[in-house]
Amino acid sequence: MRMLLRVGFPHEPFNSYVKDGSIGAKMKRILDELKPEAAYFTDIDGHRSGLLFFHLENNAQIPAVAEPWFLTFNAECHVHPVMVPEDLAKADLAALGKKWA
Repeated sequence: MRMLLRVGFPHEPFNSYVKDGSIGAKMKRILDELKPEAAYFTDIDGHRSGLLFFHLENNAQIPAVAEPWFLTFNAECHVHPVMVPEDLAKADLAALGKKWA
């Protein structure tokens, strides 16, 4: 299943890792393990954040996805299933609308 992981980084320890030059290696290690199909970094509510799209075979993999962020950065992690347009088309929203209208 395609998933979205939203990661929120607190200012510390992230700032310290930037200052000591270790941030790149830490991020690379986690991203190399997760192998997201896409990764974007931005700010959300004034905090550094990441939006990562990846495939999850089963729910038992969630700790392996989230723990590196928790343990390395004290980050917040929010995991959500997401759909591409083809997935949404398979949902047959018109039929659901008729059933529940």
